[in-house]
Amino acid sequence: MKVPALARAAVLAAATTLVAGLAIAQTTPQPRTAQPPASDSLPVPPPPKVTGTAWVVMDAASGNILAGENYDQPMEPASITKVMTSYVIAAEMAAGKIKPDDQVMMTENAWRVGGAGTDGSYSGFEVNKTAPLLEMEKGMVVQSGNDAAIALAEHVAGSTDAFASLMNQYAARIGMKNSHFVNPTGLSAEGHVSTARDLALLGRALIHDYPVAYSYNKIKEFTVGPITQPNRNLLLWRDPSVDGIKTGHHSGAGYCLMASAKRGDQRLISVVMGSTSENQRAVDSQALLNWGFRFFETHKLYDVGKAIARQKVWKGAADEVQLGVAEPMLVTVQRGKYDQLKPMMDVPKTLVAPIAKGQKIGTVKVTLDGKVVAQRPLVALNAVEQGGFFKRLWDEFWMWWESD
Repeated sequence: MKVPALARAAVLAAATTLVAGLAIAQTTPQPRTAQPPASDSLPVPPPPKVTGTAWVVMDAASGNILAGENYDQPMEPASITKVMTSYVIAAEMAAGKIKPDDQVMMTENAWRVGGAGTDGSYSGFEVNKTAPLLEMEKGMVVQSGNDAAIALAEHVAGSTDAFASLMNQYAARIGMKNSHFVNPTGLSAEGHVSTARDLALLGRALIHDYPVAYSYNKIKEFTVGPITQPNRNLLLWRDPSVDGIKTGHHSGAGYCLMASAKRGDQRLISVVMGSTSENQRAVDSQALLNWGFRFFETHKLYDVGKAIARQKVWKGAADEVQLGVAEPMLVTVQRGKYDQLKPMMDVPKTLVAPIAKGQKIGTVKVTLDGKVVAQRPLVALNAVEQGGFFKRLWDEFWMWWESD
């Protein structure tokens, strides 16, 4: 029997009052501090000129690239490779496979390939003797010791080849799409390449995932036996906000520097590859960091566990589910542009129980000047179990009614 039009309209009006097909509560980002109006009309000036083959400057919190050149071009990363070695060591330690007080042997192979008799940097640990893993790691990080990197790789994985396999697995997990590692040192080898963008992502991952391991990079000098060697990152002495990360150099790679600095709540990472001298890589890296801090700022828009939207749920024990983000949502924008950000939610019109906690429901996007500058999945902050028989039957009727 067909329902009369007036009766249908009356029932539909009542249903609309009782059940909202979609209810969304948006949290619109607000600027932390008022911005001078004049700054909105001024474009960001070009980044400093860099002497090098490839470079990039990235916001560490959001992962946004502020500027760069040739940053996806595969190149030899030289000793910046040891940041990847540090990451693998930290990850394997977190997994309980190795310990800081493990006794690591400085093998003849490590001493012969990376020790004092070579042209590369070395730590000076005695051959055929052991040292605590943590001490040898600092020798690798601070002194850029090739011998220490090889000895650590052998201890962790049995051989440098096996360790390189671990490096590539972790690199893929980090999202380093154009990198391939052959050794733990960065010594020139066929197929051993990375990019400025990938290395910035690596630095970001080390800072975020293993801050204790990252902290070794700010140590200015380290002593092994009678030999004290300085950290080759000149910015540690020139800028108190710089606390890492790693230098690199050999004839095939030129002079390279991955640097990071934190000022206030903002952290930036710069990578310069193929520079002409130790000083030039430091000067250019400093200029990039200063430019980034001067003209950009990072804001947290949405925090983990806080509801930013509500979605109607059909056939559920509850009538709605709260939506939020699984990780903090941050955005990096030109200073003075924060109040121009526009959030939007992309969520399904119909959602049927059961809903699992953490289930992806939709997407939250933030645009600036019509371009998406950040986006994250929206996930269910609470589970919604399936409703009882009559609740499901009732909702089934109204879903049919509203779709008719």
